[in-house]
Amino acid sequence: QVQLVESGGGLVQAGGSLRLSCAASGRTFSSYAMGWFRQAPGNEREFVGSIHWTGGSTYLTDSVKGRFTISRDNAKNTLYLQMNRLKPEDTAVYYCGASASYYGTNQNAYHYWGQGTQVTVSS
Repeated sequence: QVQLVESGGGLVQAGGSLRLSCAASGRTFSSYAMGWFRQAPGNEREFVGSIHWTGGSTYLTDSVKGRFTISRDNAKNTLYLQMNRLKPEDTAVYYCGASASYYGTNQNAYHYWGQGTQVTVSS
């Protein structure tokens, strides 16, 4: 198993930046593909981005391409989401997820989740 803890959320004005972190403990971090998801009030949780086990390949949903970057540091057991040019519609609770066998957009394939971190973007 792996335990995940997100941090780095907060309140920021539109156009600003935040960097989210997801610290992993337990089983070897590099054994998992990782993903970021978000859930806005009244909405279902949605895919934001994912990164391959090695970090050599990433995928981002269209609405954040060019603004967000997903990365990982396997030596530090940490996943990151750099968010630039934030918009009010990015407001949500952001979750990281881990999957031992899948690298993609389907949240049902991620077996481990953090507790989430709130991101609020004011206009």
